[in-house]
Amino acid sequence: MKLLYKEPSKKTKKVMEETIKGSLDSQNQNPDDNEIKNKISSKTNHDYCEIVNSGNAAIMVAMNGIEGPIIIPDQGAWHGFKQIAKFLNKEIITIKTDLGIINQEVLDDFLEKNPSVNDNNSAIFLTSFAGYTAEQPMKEISNWSNDNNITLVEDASGGICDFEGKLANGKYSDIIIVSTSSPKVINVNDGGFITTNNKDIFEKSKLLLKVCKSNNITKKAIYTEIDFAENNLKKTIQATSYIKNNLKNVIHQDKRGTNVILANDNHHELAKNLKEEFDLGGRAFITKCPNYNRLKQKGVAIEIKNLNTESLEKENLDKIIRTIQKYQ
Repeated sequence: MKLLYKEPSKKTKKVMEETIKGSLDSQNQNPDDNEIKNKISSKTNHDYCEIVNSGNAAIMVAMNGIEGPIIIPDQGAWHGFKQIAKFLNKEIITIKTDLGIINQEVLDDFLEKNPSVNDNNSAIFLTSFAGYTAEQPMKEISNWSNDNNITLVEDASGGICDFEGKLANGKYSDIIIVSTSSPKVINVNDGGFITTNNKDIFEKSKLLLKVCKSNNITKKAIYTEIDFAENNLKKTIQATSYIKNNLKNVIHQDKRGTNVILANDNHHELAKNLKEEFDLGGRAFITKCPNYNRLKQKGVAIEIKNLNTESLEKENLDKIIRTIQKYQ
């Protein structure tokens, strides 16, 4: 079984190499930032875009523009939400979820317990996929956020260029933040961006944007690699769904996602065995739970999202399934 860790496309690698060589030429012109930003914005249905040096930088810019409390899921999100909110001295409110999913029942219960939250210019931060394993009902959450004057911020690092248009869509999310480091959907090993229709977010963070600015190599790489993002995501979701449907004890089995989380009380042993079976040259493919970035229950996450699309052929997927079944 040959499993390859996710890498930028050959075309993107070539562009990066050419940009590096070109940077040594004093006559070489810098890339057109507006053209790059417009291309990114066209994918998120937002008017404004800023390219930064990391996904965490994008989170910081977004949070800096929020005056009130920061609402984060109790699991299945990104630990950087809490870390950055604390750094910025923001009040943090945790919303209980259904194994990472923020459904209508969760939203109604949260508002009942926090009736004044919509009076404080607050924002809810979440990831497109809860724990990478189940897509959030963005339309439902968006309607709730709009009704309660709460800014919806979607970390779409794992859901950008969604072929169904449910995720990373400015029609639903007020702010979209994306990491383009490895192994992401737009995979260039560095950088990130933030898009929105609210230009004030950027006005409030002019200094941060200067400090967190990206480089020309990353900008041109994003501009190129974004063309492959929809296909990368589609193949990953399809492969994940195939594996989910052929294993037992799968959490959120019927949800779209980019990894497979198996509930297992003997998670230490299962993780150990699978790490020995799957060799990606020391790169991550197995995540042990409980884990805030995945789910807070005993289990093991199989990170299909970390694989290059070349590895997502049916023959490989069947071998992955048989290997896991051997230890379940």
